[in-house]
Amino acid sequence: MKERLIGFLKTYFLFVCIFALQKPFFMLFYRPLYEGVSWTEWLGVMWHGLPLDLSLAGYLTAIPGLLFICSAWAVPNLLRRIWCGYFIFVSVLLSIIFTVDLGLYEYWGFRLDATPLFYFFSSPKDAVASVSVWMVIGGIIAMAVYAAVLYGIFYIVLLRKGAFRRMKIPYRRLRVSGALLLLTGLLFIPIRGGFTVSTMNTGKVYFSTNQRLNHAAINPAFSLMESLSKQKDFGSQYRFMEADAADRIFSGLADPAVLKKDSAADALRQAPDSLRSLFTVKHPDVLFVIMESFSSRLMTTLGGEPDVAVQLDSLAQEGVLFTNFYANSFRTDRGLVAVLSGYPAQPTTSIMKYPRKTQSIPAIAGSLKNAGYKTKYYYGGDADFTNMRSYLMSSGFEDIVADQDFPVSERLSKWGVHDHLVFRRLLDDLKMEAADSGLARKDAPHFRVLQTSSSHEPFEVPYSRLENERLNAFAYTDSCIGDFVKQFRELPQWKNTVIVLVPDHLGAYPEHIGNLEIDRYQIPLLMVGGAVRGPRRIDVYGSQQDIAATLLAQLSVPHGEFTFSKDMLNPASPHFAFFTVPDAFGFVTPDNQLIFNNEADAIAVDEGSKKGQNLSLGQAYLQKLYDDIAKR
Repeated sequence: MKERLIGFLKTYFLFVCIFALQKPFFMLFYRPLYEGVSWTEWLGVMWHGLPLDLSLAGYLTAIPGLLFICSAWAVPNLLRRIWCGYFIFVSVLLSIIFTVDLGLYEYWGFRLDATPLFYFFSSPKDAVASVSVWMVIGGIIAMAVYAAVLYGIFYIVLLRKGAFRRMKIPYRRLRVSGALLLLTGLLFIPIRGGFTVSTMNTGKVYFSTNQRLNHAAINPAFSLMESLSKQKDFGSQYRFMEADAADRIFSGLADPAVLKKDSAADALRQAPDSLRSLFTVKHPDVLFVIMESFSSRLMTTLGGEPDVAVQLDSLAQEGVLFTNFYANSFRTDRGLVAVLSGYPAQPTTSIMKYPRKTQSIPAIAGSLKNAGYKTKYYYGGDADFTNMRSYLMSSGFEDIVADQDFPVSERLSKWGVHDHLVFRRLLDDLKMEAADSGLARKDAPHFRVLQTSSSHEPFEVPYSRLENERLNAFAYTDSCIGDFVKQFRELPQWKNTVIVLVPDHLGAYPEHIGNLEIDRYQIPLLMVGGAVRGPRRIDVYGSQQDIAATLLAQLSVPHGEFTFSKDMLNPASPHFAFFTVPDAFGFVTPDNQLIFNNEADAIAVDEGSKKGQNLSLGQAYLQKLYDDIAKR
């Protein structure tokens, strides 16, 4: 019995030690991020990270515990093989998780969750497009080496044949089995995190105002497991208050058209002229240009870097520029749904993962299609990445142009086709349309979307103007936009077209901006075209999900079904920006700029003249969002 009890405890605490030692290794790997951190803070990371390490060690020791119980009745070679097989599997799994987490943290700024799995299984090629071949090879080698090291440790400490030889069949098997079963059952305590109402979660390790230290304390394997467990149980997540209280608060945040559920006739009759004042024609063609990773920091007009987005700066002088506009999240799949469906992003998942749910949410394309518009989508990459195709088709897009629609010779980028070629494809279609019709416009107006991709890691673009490769990639896409607009002006459709320029999210610049910073979400929203009345600057606060209601109101198309979208030009609408990131949300108004960290259950940013004012508003908004997801 003694050998089995010692073996059980050695297994559990060996896992704990391995997890604890991963933390200083992580901090050494990202040493520039932890410069100035004292030795007591290094120890603090390991100490405060112990709850997750103890919990995960409990999960991983449960199966060895059952094997120890079996060994009280028989110790055949088969049992040893199962034992060895289990630790081989665990070694490989932990190695993959730790290595992937180590590689991704630089780009994403948070520890590993289920997001990479969604990206990889939807399109492996695009999932690794941001990294070089050598980085992939290096990562695979690192995984293999770390897996071998882990298994070597397990073998030396736990699996040598002598350890099995010493485990004789005990005389009192029932007593030994009962003791081992009790010991295995006690693993429930560290797994759950004690006996309190609160169960174990990543927020338990947060101990510092320095978010980098909190991130270092997180066990990436536990973070991944927790994220996977939250993927479907939407109705139980983010329960900040009673349902009646959330309903009451949310009613003050909704657009008046949502509360009234206006019909098409009511919307046309009740909408004041001011809501339609931006456009010169009643039903213009609408073109969305969704710009990969752009931010306000790239435009001099918005106080950003000079000489980068020179074309956007020039267009801002003639168009309608929204100056207090925010991205809704940090990744393309979240941003697209926010822009095209007026549906906010989620902290713990991406609704694009669930075609059954995305087919039930409203979309600009569907609304405009019902209003007589023709719809088309242009993208130089893989339209199946992150379930994009199923989302676009269910949204109402009749035609999708993607990488497979371009010659192989033009698929020169890791993300597919460079931006200038995608713009050229759109321009060719516009020229053909003008030639076929012989008119200034066709009978049916068009809603088109062009999504760029070149301003993304690894920033390999056919353009060289700036020394900084990141800024040069943004300057390239900006030049593509400028060239397209210049040629489009010569076509008859220009005078009847509204171009909406908006990023999917802020990406690679500034390089080291954190997820829990307000500036991380500030992006431009610009409307230009022959059908736009400008120049004009609009300073009200809004975020990507508000584009739907704002545009549809301009077009006199009802938007009552867009529950979370509000018309930014309607004085009766509340004006705020909302965004999410794993695992936090932001709620921004002129009086209070707030970010709440759900993992830590604490406010991370609280600025403005009325600090704390937006906390309950953001909590109610997020709670209602998950209520809505659960019922779809």
